Amino acid sequence: MLGKTLLQLDEIGRRLDPDGSPNALVRRHSASIMQQRLAQSLSPGHLLSGVLETKELVERLPERLNRILDHLANNRLEVKVDAIDDVRLMAGFQKVANRITLGLLLAALIVGAAMLMQVETSFRILGYPGLAIIFFMLAAAGGVALVATILFKDE
Repeated sequence: MLGKTLLQLDEIGRRLDPDGSPNALVRRHSASIMQQRLAQSLSPGHLLSGVLETKELVERLPERLNRILDHLANNRLEVKVDAIDDVRLMAGFQKVANRITLGLLLAALIVGAAMLMQVETSFRILGYPGLAIIFFMLAAAGGVALVATILFKDE
């Protein structure tokens, strides 16, 4: 968003002053802007709050170090890491792999049924080769079941 804003600002600057350079303008005024920001950050109130926070850190540092060293000496030091839930991630990957496999099987069933449509046979359903129609119906049922599973059972 910042990049887009800077590009739009550059375009506006070029339209307002076609001979001027927005980059040169920014370079000319960046030092004064930085001085103003530095002066604001070095205000007495801002400095005082930093000093108070440092004082509080220094006051509590011996107690905290003592506690850490005590835990370390008694072999009770624990480090907790909040990492990716690998069980849930693997379950998600397994679900995706199963769906891809099922989709490939359904596609193979449809292609096989389409190839069986060319085979002449006496077993017919609705005027079409019976085995091909059975495969098409199985593929349709599998597709409907896959869609229902995705729509109603997914999180």
